[in-house]
Amino acid sequence: MSELVAYVDGGSLGNPGPSGIGVVIDGCESGPIRIAKWIGHQDNNVAEYVALMEALQCALSLKAKALHVYSDSEVVVRQMSGQYTCRSSRLYSLHWTCRKLARALKFSISHVPRESNAEANSLAHTAVRERPVAGN
Repeated sequence: MSELVAYVDGGSLGNPGPSGIGVVIDGCESGPIRIAKWIGHQDNNVAEYVALMEALQCALSLKAKALHVYSDSEVVVRQMSGQYTCRSSRLYSLHWTCRKLARALKFSISHVPRESNAEANSLAHTAVRERPVAGN
């Protein structure tokens, strides 16, 4: 498995609010990997970074050589590509971790319109809707 493509999205109901991530990874011999995870009470940008981190960790665990990520988050794409500096204390550690993980791969990231990221968006919304209920 050398080159993978990931579509990532994170979202919250309210900002901040209950949050989830959605990741679709293509290029695996066994077919696409789909991830939907509840990540607690976060804001949208944190959720977007957590989705990216999930894709990076998955690619590394699959021993991929390269990963190209598509995201509808302009903040994440521009910060990861170096167009914007990450000055947010909330995002800095997530940004740093993602940059560190990305260095282990031939990494690239591109912005896509939300409608081109529909499956990852749907997975993120599913994770939020199916979040664990307190006490369970």
